Amino acid sequence: MNDERIVLTQDKGQSYTAQLLYLIVAGYIAHTVYYAYWGPTARIQGPWLARFTRLWELLKVSKGHFEQVNIDLHKKYGPIVRISPNTFSISDPSAIKQIYLGRTTLMKSKFYEPFGDPLDPNLFSETDIKKHAQSRKAVAHLYSMSFLVTYEGSADRCNVQLCAKLRDFARHRTAFDVPTWMQFYAHDVIGEITFGEPFGMMAKGQDEHGIADSIDETIAYASRMAVIPELHRWVSWFGRVAHLKTPFHNIQKYILEQIDSRSGSDSVGIDFLKKLLTLREDDKITQLDIEKTVGNNIMAGADTTAISLSAVIYSLLKNPGTETKLREDIDTLAAAGKLSNPVTFEQARHMPYLQACIKEALRVHPAVGRPLLRVVSPEGLTIAGQYFPGRFQGNSRYQCLVAHYNEDIFGRDATTFRPERWLESDKEKLSVMEQSLLAFGAGVRTCIGKNLSMLEMSKVIPELYRQFEFELSESEGAWMTWNNWFVKPAFECYVRLREGV
Repeated sequence: MNDERIVLTQDKGQSYTAQLLYLIVAGYIAHTVYYAYWGPTARIQGPWLARFTRLWELLKVSKGHFEQVNIDLHKKYGPIVRISPNTFSISDPSAIKQIYLGRTTLMKSKFYEPFGDPLDPNLFSETDIKKHAQSRKAVAHLYSMSFLVTYEGSADRCNVQLCAKLRDFARHRTAFDVPTWMQFYAHDVIGEITFGEPFGMMAKGQDEHGIADSIDETIAYASRMAVIPELHRWVSWFGRVAHLKTPFHNIQKYILEQIDSRSGSDSVGIDFLKKLLTLREDDKITQLDIEKTVGNNIMAGADTTAISLSAVIYSLLKNPGTETKLREDIDTLAAAGKLSNPVTFEQARHMPYLQACIKEALRVHPAVGRPLLRVVSPEGLTIAGQYFPGRFQGNSRYQCLVAHYNEDIFGRDATTFRPERWLESDKEKLSVMEQSLLAFGAGVRTCIGKNLSMLEMSKVIPELYRQFEFELSESEGAWMTWNNWFVKPAFECYVRLREGV
């Protein structure tokens, strides 16, 4: 019998592939470790895991309280903190001007890309400075305060409806979730201004079209994907190939229905959609521009206002002396015939204490609870005494709440709601404070809807405090928040009519 021998051979191609993969992984690990301990930013402190991976940031973001985590990090490590291997949070006041207001504006990082379509970014998710400027220029006049005051009637109608609902709550002694009803109100205002009719949320006491839920789901996805934005393009591609509906589908469907119903018609009105359709007819914007602009209104135009209004109401409830002072100011002006019914924006903007209360609420509880990331320019940049290399090292950031609670800017009582600080400060101090108020962003990327939000708040707050008194619910009155991108609060109140109203 012949001896049988089994000979095992190794595929050289597989061997080389495996070795190459080992080398790539080993090189990546060596590279990461080197820059973590010996790179130009190695001295910057932060959580140990954040030196090596973005996983730490993703875990903290997913827990819904990243704004407080970031404040605590600065208390522990100082003005510059490491958030991930290539991302740093900076609390030095001088950094605001350098990052957002300098001559050479720093580009938005890829962090923003998941907030829009990777193939066709919107005004918020576009990172290219020139493309953003072009897109903004085409519609900027529609967001100017001189233009927005023509929509006062829309705000007034919604104010009447909100007050009618609050009267009903007062009549039945019913506790209501303030942020939810402020959201219903803000969405209905956006509907009135954008489409000429409200979404009907206040009338029906619910989000019939699923608009708010769709926004929440979209933001929840984007806020997490923003930590690893490189995956967004692939997730979007897979969704298109697999014909998956995105959370934004309900909003997009509603927008297209509105555009289709108005296109080619002789409808009258001054609403946003009418103005946009006119611009399209004049070949100044495209159909896609209309869809994105309207989408931006719905996505960001309500939540920021609703959160800020909720912050005003809660802050005044927790500071009854301030609430009394605001109410007395409103009553005095009304008695002197200086406030009409309804209050006009022109009257409201000349109410110093009202405007100070709004600014202070925006400061102590800004709607956005994530840092505003920018990319260090290729030649590198020294910020707050620390040199940051060019694009390789990635992002520098400044979080609203970190800036707003900075004692060097706002004083030792920075965590306290005190509107008087905006009225007592000298011109130089006030300028620094104004520059450091980042509730709507800063520089060329300031939120385009800022004026609309200020118009709504300035008009509705005097109406609320002229007619009603608020009281925290004992059982469900505690202020609780959840941070995806917007820091949404939850608390309940009772409301009653003021004597003589």
